[in-house]
Amino acid sequence: MKTSARVLGAALCGLLVAGPSGAADADLAERIRAALDPKADPCVDFYQYACGGWIQSTTLPGDQSRWVRSFSVIDEQNVDRQRALLDAAAKDASATGDARRIGDFYGACMDEAAVEKAGTTPLAPWLEAIARVDSAKAALALAGRLQRVGNGALMSIQIAPDLKNPGIVIAHFQQGGLGMPDRDYYVSADPRKKELLVAYEAHVARMLGLLGEDAAKAKGHARDVVAFETALAKASREATEMRLPEKLDNKLDLAGLENLSPRLDWKGFLAGLGVPQLQSINVATPEFFEALQKELLAAKPETLQAYLRWGLVNQTAGLLPSAFQKADFDFYQATFQGQKEMRPRWKRCVDATETVLGEALGKLYVEKYFPGESRQIAVTMMKDIQDAFVADLPGLRWMDDTTRARAREKKEALESKIGYPVRFRDYSQMVVGRASYFANSMAANEFESDRQLAKIGKAPDRSEWGMLPQEVNAGYYPPSNMITFPAGILQPPFFSRDFPAPMNYGAVGTVMGHELTHGFDDEGRKFDAKGELREWWAPEVTKAFEEQAQCVRDQYDAYEVLPGLHLNGTLTAGENIADVGGMKQAWLAYKAWSKRNGGPGPGLAGFTPDQLFFLGHAQSWCTVSTPEDARRRVAVDVHSPSKERVIGPIVDHPAFGETFQCKPGTPMNPVKKCEVW
Repeated sequence: MKTSARVLGAALCGLLVAGPSGAADADLAERIRAALDPKADPCVDFYQYACGGWIQSTTLPGDQSRWVRSFSVIDEQNVDRQRALLDAAAKDASATGDARRIGDFYGACMDEAAVEKAGTTPLAPWLEAIARVDSAKAALALAGRLQRVGNGALMSIQIAPDLKNPGIVIAHFQQGGLGMPDRDYYVSADPRKKELLVAYEAHVARMLGLLGEDAAKAKGHARDVVAFETALAKASREATEMRLPEKLDNKLDLAGLENLSPRLDWKGFLAGLGVPQLQSINVATPEFFEALQKELLAAKPETLQAYLRWGLVNQTAGLLPSAFQKADFDFYQATFQGQKEMRPRWKRCVDATETVLGEALGKLYVEKYFPGESRQIAVTMMKDIQDAFVADLPGLRWMDDTTRARAREKKEALESKIGYPVRFRDYSQMVVGRASYFANSMAANEFESDRQLAKIGKAPDRSEWGMLPQEVNAGYYPPSNMITFPAGILQPPFFSRDFPAPMNYGAVGTVMGHELTHGFDDEGRKFDAKGELREWWAPEVTKAFEEQAQCVRDQYDAYEVLPGLHLNGTLTAGENIADVGGMKQAWLAYKAWSKRNGGPGPGLAGFTPDQLFFLGHAQSWCTVSTPEDARRRVAVDVHSPSKERVIGPIVDHPAFGETFQCKPGTPMNPVKKCEVW
């Protein structure tokens, strides 16, 4: 029997209205109360008020550097679920197709004895090739081969739509080739970053020593590697500059790339990469490739060999014996992020399998663990968020009518992918087995590189997802004007059909609003309804937008994460604008839902429905983390830390002060508020 859209919509509203009852109601109320710090004043520090009890009672797991009350719990639950699927596949001798692939890949990863026995033998062909590098030409050609197996030697390459012509996919060449997460770690005067650079050099020496170099030689080579990478870092743009898409659009053909750095053998590089005829190239950071030519030509062959050896062992550390894995952990997790313990091997093997066969594993995950009604509720909520965005446009005083109409047009063109793909990825050409975890990983990297490179010159496949269905995440992609909301995030304790609607709107609804707002943040607004990078606003409207956005930048610049460590409001501007707009859209959507359903329903745990909205948002972000992780995130993460993701949008939201009876001028209800969307 067919169901009309009107009847279906009413049925979905009923699912949202249902809410908890009985024991579920009591359990949820207790969870809310247990997380609170009742001694804190919600008008002074709402994050402490909403999360203080949970923070006080929560011990950071030893194998984590950061633990978020909702997201980390869901992620760990999903890892457990995937482990069950992988264990079953690995034990099923009759499995075929993707079930056999994921079972074999996971089984080979879990075979520690085989990995230890193989030692560094799997690296031998690559080490021999590196030993033959005697010039910049040879180094670049080998870098092409390494790029094809997942190694980011010398640069970064992304396969994505043309920024000015999103109907065609091209190759984007940009700065990269560093072992540290950002160029600032090489050039900053910050004492902590200088300490980390010293520790990094020692780590490079340790890894080269594990490859067989004597201590003195490894130390000297490590010094050369860091000097070479520092030169590349100095030629790299700052992270804030990399957020300016209009400055990343420099389309060239092969001849243009060769003119940019004429003494480098780009034909040899492309042959190694597997695309010798490549012409569709965007050089996002031209100055980096000019500097790359200079540094490659100036470097001694011994330095180039050491750099390539280091990059190889750094990429493959997780595929090698335990000594390499321990060294990798000691620097990147323990020293850099403050993590106390290495994650158990089974978790690392789940992650590895998910990385290379994610949609094959995701298909099994969705079939077993994702209830269909959760997707339908999320679809309804997303529609509410989008309707709220459009309804609010007339109230934005900084916009003119023409831009409002164009914003509506972009919203109408927006595509939302919720739950899981209509068509899952075809892995039939990926060959893996039980014999060698190293060989499996390299084959998987080649498969993915070839899959990506095959897209060049073609129209983007809009049915393809940029995330895995089991991923605890969500995203917006400007060139496609598309939101992706995987099944993995639509789980308790972040979201449930049994939660009161205001809590769902406050938690998952603000994330939906956040992703929608990304289409109009300081980066997303530069792409039109078709995903084309162009200025589609009048100059005076752009100027007015920048004034509103600057308010947000200044607001977040003032937040002190650790003593003396402030947020970078420019680096995090897009995410902060999306957070502020996301809360506003979610609030308006919740109010529209309430009106549709004759009211918001009962309160819970002594809180009104409106208060539950803000608590639902805040308590989803309760977090404990190491100081090292906090410092790292401030340096490299475009997102603000959890506390600021809670209080930033709240202080800008006019309804919060009234909901919690905070007088104007209190910290959570300042007189000056920022509003972009």
